[in-house]
Amino acid sequence: MALLDILGRRWSLRILWELRDAPLTSRTLRTACDEASPTVLQARLDDLREAGFVELGEAGGYGLTALGRELCETFMPLHRFAERWKKS
Repeated sequence: MALLDILGRRWSLRILWELRDAPLTSRTLRTACDEASPTVLQARLDDLREAGFVELGEAGGYGLTALGRELCETFMPLHRFAERWKKS
């Protein structure tokens, strides 16, 4: 239930999705999450960092941890299903 609580918070899944390919700076991540306020975005990043899914890189950008990448991989079958569903 704790995992679902974290992932159910507004913007959590979007942040993970935007970080799936490469780390992003705060500014780039905020642009990718076009409707998120800076305060909410930072709160979700803090939540995801505390949960061990996101880390702050040496260059100042945010990226997925190994655990975060594994979590995103679990969503890929759902993403593929959604893409097929959208076309039907």
